[in-house]
Amino acid sequence: MPSITITNGTFSQAGAIVDALSSATGMKVFTDREIITLTAARERLKEASLLKILKGQTPTFNTFTKEREKSLAAVKLTLAELLDAGDIILHGLSGHLIPATLTPVLRALLITDRKRRIASACDTRNISESEATSRIQASDEAAQLWCSALHGKSAWDPSLYDLVIPTDKTPVPEALSLITESLSRIEVEPEESDRLVANFALASRVEQALIDTGEGLTAEAQDGHVTVTINKNVLMLGKFKQKVEADAARISGVTSVSTRIGKGFYKANVMYDFDLPTPPRVLLVDDEKEFVQTLSERLRMREMTTSVAYGGEEALAMVGKEETDVMVLDLKMPGVNGYDVLKNMKAQRPHVEVIILTGHGSEEDRKRCLEMGAFAYLQKPADIDRLTETMKAAYEKIKSNRAEAPSAEA
Repeated sequence: MPSITITNGTFSQAGAIVDALSSATGMKVFTDREIITLTAARERLKEASLLKILKGQTPTFNTFTKEREKSLAAVKLTLAELLDAGDIILHGLSGHLIPATLTPVLRALLITDRKRRIASACDTRNISESEATSRIQASDEAAQLWCSALHGKSAWDPSLYDLVIPTDKTPVPEALSLITESLSRIEVEPEESDRLVANFALASRVEQALIDTGEGLTAEAQDGHVTVTINKNVLMLGKFKQKVEADAARISGVTSVSTRIGKGFYKANVMYDFDLPTPPRVLLVDDEKEFVQTLSERLRMREMTTSVAYGGEEALAMVGKEETDVMVLDLKMPGVNGYDVLKNMKAQRPHVEVIILTGHGSEEDRKRCLEMGAFAYLQKPADIDRLTETMKAAYEKIKSNRAEAPSAEA
């Protein structure tokens, strides 16, 4: 029987469906948390760090530590070991690390609209509508970051799945029937299944070994032959290919190696959304660490370079040491709050455009911030497209002021 990956929106009745599926098939369920625990124990990694990466967050010093790449390669090895041991149900986001070429895997999405999920959260957890909305928003953002980074697609994109089940319209018994019927239609010989899992495991080991060789390297394996894709531009490509092939060839089980250029190789390190020769320098200021890290990652996916400060005092210190064009600022923070930061920026560095992004503000707060010189006032949860457009408009104002400066001095 093929293995199954289950992706779901929170509060979409997925737990009941997964439990019923496990009981009906005898397949063991592994959640993301359990996979993280297994990976951390084998590789001597921190579970908290693995969990953050599985939420789509990139560690602050990842350029130097390669923590994200090491973690993903380690989780892939865990998945390969579990698939090799027997038919399983992977419940969570980690199943997206399994390549589409591994066909003995049924990929299912369990989802319903957010309004129903909020109502379900309020009923089952006895929480307020605002708290339910906040939880679901955070969970959805993590899923979107994860799938966008891996596939370049939304977590709810039907093309990522073999089966999409709208749980508000599908009772648990019917959902169970749909999944088991889909499983029965997947025909694969045990030997072929073992071969595909072995290819996945070998490619994961190669990727793990190439982390220190260079950035943006992904591997595919085909019965001992490994193809490494180079996804980031490098100097002296010929010599780099030779090194990649030599390092990959050292891995047990590799019989031959070839390299190819991926689409990311030709991607220039500039901010396409702004289409400017020099991208704006953006500082995100918020004491909610997970929120601001997630926001930073979402902006990086749009080719923006960002820095992060976790409080007003830290933000002012960073601005004093680094050039900043646009600041995205929360209002309610302990110690030096957003109003204090905004007042300081407008008094000491008026050329910096400040965008307020808060979840606790009012109409009075909005008026006060704009009167103090804020460029814009936005409410959380952040609409990323609106925020991006606001940042673009702020930088256009900066460019215009810079262009007018010489004539004003004259």
